[in-house]
Amino acid sequence: QVQLVESGGGLVQTGGSLRLSCAASGSTFSNYGMGWFRQAPGKEREFVAAILRSGEGTYYSDSVKGRFTISRDNTKNTVYLQMDSLKPEDTAVYYCAARRFNPVVPTSAGNDYWGQGTQVTVSS
Repeated sequence: QVQLVESGGGLVQTGGSLRLSCAASGSTFSNYGMGWFRQAPGKEREFVAAILRSGEGTYYSDSVKGRFTISRDNTKNTVYLQMDSLKPEDTAVYYCAARRFNPVVPTSAGNDYWGQGTQVTVSS
């Protein structure tokens, strides 16, 4: 079992940047595909980005492609989400997700573990 703790959220102006981190513990980090999701008020949780266990493959939703970058450091048991050119519509609670031995799937169901979330607010 793996425990996930997100950090790095906050308030930023339109066009600004934030870097989210998700620290994992309790299991071998490189055994997990990792990803980020977000949930805005009144909306369902949606897929943002995913990265393979080795870090060599990454996937993004169309809404963040070209602005967000997911990465991982398996020596630090951490996955990151660099968010640039932020827009008000990026405002949401951002969640880290893990799936054992497989890539994260772009739906809420099907992933094994979740963090508690970190709030990102982009002001216009």
